[in-house]
Amino acid sequence: MAIKRFGVSIDEEVLATLDRYVRENNFANRSQVIRSLVEQYIVDNKWQKNEEVAGAIVILYDHHKSDILVKLNEIQHDYHELILSSQHFHLDHDTCLEIIAVKGRARLLQEVADLILSRKGIIHGKLVMSKAE
Repeated sequence: MAIKRFGVSIDEEVLATLDRYVRENNFANRSQVIRSLVEQYIVDNKWQKNEEVAGAIVILYDHHKSDILVKLNEIQHDYHELILSSQHFHLDHDTCLEIIAVKGRARLLQEVADLILSRKGIIHGKLVMSKAE
């Protein structure tokens, strides 16, 4: 992919906000911020249009809660065409962290994430989306 340079005219107040965003988010320069914001726009647009996206469902849960493991496994099997893989970590005696890699239409990924995140025993969770290509 070739890098193209271009100039931008921008209001001083907006530029000050951009520079503050660079500092607060530890970007190396304005170009990185602009690239990041455009990429986020592309992902958001794909999400809104229900296009194919990839991402991860990250969950923290108490594995002692009723049948949480059985339910999580059932959901993943019901949506096997969306699930790329999952990784399980034992944080302590009671708490587990699971990262479920997913790829598919945005609405279906949201559907499977909602099913997982609404299970009793889930302490916290989030669906994180990115581009599929």
